[in-house]
Amino acid sequence: MPAPARKGVPALLGAGTLCAALLLSGCATPEPAAPARPPAPATAPAGRATDARPDAAARIPGLGPLTRARVPDGTDQVLVVTGATENSNTATAVLHQRTKGRWAATGGPWTVHNALRGWTADHSAGDLRTPIGVYRIGDAGGRLPNPGSRLPYDEDPQFAISGTGFEGEPLEGSFDHVIAIDYNRVPGRTPLDKERPLGAGKGGGVWIHVDHGGPTQACVALHREDLRALLVLLDPAADPVIAMGPAPDLAR
Repeated sequence: MPAPARKGVPALLGAGTLCAALLLSGCATPEPAAPARPPAPATAPAGRATDARPDAAARIPGLGPLTRARVPDGTDQVLVVTGATENSNTATAVLHQRTKGRWAATGGPWTVHNALRGWTADHSAGDLRTPIGVYRIGDAGGRLPNPGSRLPYDEDPQFAISGTGFEGEPLEGSFDHVIAIDYNRVPGRTPLDKERPLGAGKGGGVWIHVDHGGPTQACVALHREDLRALLVLLDPAADPVIAMGPAPDLAR
């Protein structure tokens, strides 16, 4: 059942530029009576790959130990957005869900755009890079009605946008649906809220929004139907987060 529209909700959790206009034996050996025959190597059935790590299903593909350590213990949904390099402005997004301790992909892979100049671990307003890191995603909204999301959703005409993007593409409709990324914002409020806990110089308004067909200023943009599918899949009870950045950074 979709969540009711909500604005100005007080912050529930501790925390860049509105995107387009305005985100790793030794053993003792008994003396043998005869030479021991080495055991035959284990083989997998034909056509099936195996992962020698017994806990492979307990990990999220692409995330190294440092990145995994930033995912809250209570989080059961992680949207992983992976760019090829620091300067890539396209990426791939996959939603992973944990059930009984095992992670599995439940959405995507989706092709996305990120900022024009790629990624940064030290985002500032106007740098045209998407912040690298792990951030909560718990508030949504848009110019159009809630497509069925369980996240708090703020339908508001202020999400309307016009103009053109970096490649001359029209921006109209880019904010028909958005999900706020909790970078330099107060969680629990409409994505339109402009309070910046880290100061205006660190940017703000980093969203997941509708792809307009080109790079963004700092946001992550999914094709319209992919974003609508993501909105429906996200569950606030799973404390969802986004882990985003170039593959080498996420693998640390």
